[in-house]
Parts: sequence; C-alpha cells; structure tokens
Amino acid sequence: MGIADDAVEVRAQGWRTLTALHALLETELERALSGASDLSVVEYTVLDALSRQDGWHMRMQQLARAAALSPSATTRLVTRLEDRGLLTRILCDDDRRGIYTELTPAGRALRDATRPIHDAALESALEAAAAQPELGAIVSAMHDIALPVSAER
Repeated sequence: MGIADDAVEVRAQGWRTLTALHALLETELERALSGASDLSVVEYTVLDALSRQDGWHMRMQQLARAAALSPSATTRLVTRLEDRGLLTRILCDDDRRGIYTELTPAGRALRDATRPIHDAALESALEAAAAQPELGAIVSAMHDIALPVSAER
C-alpha cells in the first residue's frame, strides 16, 4: 500500500467506525422511542427540529436536511405525522410553491413528553459505545466537540 492508499484506508476505517456508532445509537433510540411513544427516531427528529424553530415552522427542504431524508421521503413522513395530528403544513405567503411545516400543540406535547426518554436512551447508548474500544475514541471526540456548545447555554 502506498501513502495515498493508507490515507484512503484510514478514512474508510473512520467511516466504518462512524457508521457502527450511528447504528448502535439509532437502534437504542428506536427501541426506547417506539416502546414509549410509538415514534420512530426519524419522526422524533422531525418533531424535535420543528420544536427548535422560532415561530415553530420550517420549509420542507430544511426539514429534509434536518432529518437527513430525501424530499419524497420527507413528504411521506410529513403526511404520516400530519395524519396523526402532530404537525400541519402551511403555504408560504411569499412563494406559493413553498410549504412550511409546523408543530401542532399535540406534536409539541408529544415531543416534550418523549424528550427525556430520547435523552436518557442517547446518554445510555453513548456510555455503552464509549466502553467499546473501537468506538470509544469517536464518542470522546463527540463529547469534546459538544462541550463548547453546551457551555454556552
């Protein structure tokens, strides 16, 4: 292997490690959320992203980025959540092609009720991941990145 090949392998190993951590976290969050609230991780992510907005709404494209979904998957998810009465769509006054998504009171209440469950599951999963030699370094790096942000609050 040449130097370039070594660099590619290091990046590939980093990507595999990140993917393994993501899978572990998503599995634990899915188990906790679906058991307690009948929400999937991505549904919670959408409710959480919307709850953090001033005015409590986002354009569909923004929501797709926040949930790491394609536009069509976002539309299907928004429709499911809208059918459950958790959010609503609003046409943009400035751009008739634009659609905003906003939490309903029921959506906000469900997000608020499930946040402690989500946060506890995330903390527990991160602790478990930190104890695994292959994941410990990336969990530590995540904590180092998050510390300056949480210190500002």
